[in-house]
Amino acid sequence: MEYIKTPIEGVYLIQPQVFGDERGYFFEAWREQDFTEHVGPVHFVQDNESKSRRGVLRGLHYQRGQWSQAKLVRVISGRVLDVAVDLRRQSKTFGQYFMTELSDENHKMLFIPRGFAHGFLVLSEEAVFTYKVDNAYVPQAEASIKWDDKDLNIAWPALDIPFMLSAKDQQAIPFAEAEHFE
Repeated sequence: MEYIKTPIEGVYLIQPQVFGDERGYFFEAWREQDFTEHVGPVHFVQDNESKSRRGVLRGLHYQRGQWSQAKLVRVISGRVLDVAVDLRRQSKTFGQYFMTELSDENHKMLFIPRGFAHGFLVLSEEAVFTYKVDNAYVPQAEASIKWDDKDLNIAWPALDIPFMLSAKDQQAIPFAEAEHFE
């Protein structure tokens, strides 16, 4: 696997080596020793999967305080535009975001450390999205930042359909009111 540092410290774009032939393909999606060597130690405790249709925007989600989560995300089927927003107050890139396309064709993965909000927009007719997390989901610790927050100014692409958001995401808070990490 190739571990590519992004402009935001701690966020890595990971490109696995894909072996393909007339039967299909094979690649390693996770190897703890390799990951630890390139990124650092992370103990994943839960795997999650979602299926969404085109135009669904999930995020920008994070868990507050001790329940913050590091995530390793990828797309099994379809295409998404994935976004990580730096909420670490002491970071040089505080309030900045990294955006990349993840798909079943490029097989890329994105590692997002603790202290970030995360979201994605489905670009294909549907997408199956999976992610490993290093901390369990805790409903009372979850939070959501407005996807269209003016301070963040995320360059979401225009689609020919309106974005679909959950009720929770429609009521998300501005970045300025979000809990930030020290």
